[in-house]
Amino acid sequence: MPTLTRQDDVHVLTLGTNENRFSPDWLTSVEEALDEVVASPAPLVTVGKGKQYSSGLDLDWLGQNPDRFGGYVARVESLFARVLALPVPTVAAVNGHAFGAGAMLAIAHDWRVMREDRGFFCFPEVDIQIPFTPGMSALVQCKLTPRAATDSMTTGHRFPGPEALEAGIVDATAAEADLLRRAVSTVAGLTGKHPDTLGTIKTTMYADVLRALTETAG
Repeated sequence: MPTLTRQDDVHVLTLGTNENRFSPDWLTSVEEALDEVVASPAPLVTVGKGKQYSSGLDLDWLGQNPDRFGGYVARVESLFARVLALPVPTVAAVNGHAFGAGAMLAIAHDWRVMREDRGFFCFPEVDIQIPFTPGMSALVQCKLTPRAATDSMTTGHRFPGPEALEAGIVDATAAEADLLRRAVSTVAGLTGKHPDTLGTIKTTMYADVLRALTETAG
């Protein structure tokens, strides 16, 4: 399950050690961690362990609870909205595969650093026949160029680190041993940003996207 620690005055949220799918319990742990970040404002890095950053939606749980699909997706979109407008600098340290909603979680951060030699960044929705919601589509498109959004959203292409960097999906790549340090250093110099001001700036920047995400959630 997710755990929150501190490193060099930066919050580090470790998403877990397996696929880090968005089970209800996993979502609760992340939501509680974000509450702690807001209560003690400092930059945030999220990272997984092993081969996965996150594989996104918990399809097994959804298969067992089809009647709860709408509320579940709304909760996931609320998480994206919260990360997008979080009143602290954020960076995703993409240590391995980031698929579907896991990739969207990374996109919701201010910056992304990806492992250079292993793992794929992928939106497989076109292949698994799960269309993007309006909020999810708006989230991806607000962060990627039109070319990168088209290439990633309509093809299901799996981008390794160097290719994701070239497409502008991630902002930097690093070796596995240096990934977390590189991510922490990206935001370590931003510890003094006023959270209320930064939160207002982000809320204004992404007003349309936040509206699309919270309309589903509401």
